[in-house]
Amino acid sequence: MKYTCFFILNLFFSNFIFAQVYLFTSEENGQVIENRILMDDDYFVQTSFLSNPPTFIKTLGGFYTKHDNMIKVDLEFNSNFSNDSIKSIIINNQNRWVKISKPKKLLQGKWLMAGRVTDDGERRRDLTRSRKTMKILIDGYFQWIAFDTSSFRFSGSGGGEYFTNDGKYKEKISYFSRDNNKVGIELIFDFKLKGFDWYHKGLSSKGDPFHEIWTRRINLD
Repeated sequence: MKYTCFFILNLFFSNFIFAQVYLFTSEENGQVIENRILMDDDYFVQTSFLSNPPTFIKTLGGFYTKHDNMIKVDLEFNSNFSNDSIKSIIINNQNRWVKISKPKKLLQGKWLMAGRVTDDGERRRDLTRSRKTMKILIDGYFQWIAFDTSSFRFSGSGGGEYFTNDGKYKEKISYFSRDNNKVGIELIFDFKLKGFDWYHKGLSSKGDPFHEIWTRRINLD
């Protein structure tokens, strides 16, 4: 048991050590596209969006391996999959990437939506199924993604900056695939950690109350 706990803690700490956030810009039709990258020691997410006017363009991500200066990502989701059918990418030029990481905060890491707290108690999800909702928090930035690893169906994503302080968790939205009008709003939640679970309570971007349970995603392969 002691060795198992040590191994799991090492996994958590490795996420903290290697986690970084990058930005690079590109231009299309006279508009500046922001490309934000969130990485920990084994997972890669890239999202493209416009800040003015606020417009979500696309997102993709998955587990990656690195060989010298080349990064190979085996995608778990690709919001543009119905158009390009891409399931893996290779990145061999990171010269344009600018590191924008902020100081690390509580909740750093990858989390899976594990269930909800209702009047009747906790209702847990089966986390082994292919349909997932994941939230990744790296160096002051967050992104949630709803996807299906089997069908590659993409159901939505949003992200931006996050802050934690004294049991409060705040999100400031930079992009939102379901409603560009939500960009710029700030949402404040109560949070509590219990073991590997994060209890998350507040109002959604639509103003609906919820009480969610997220659990740490650990890749033991």
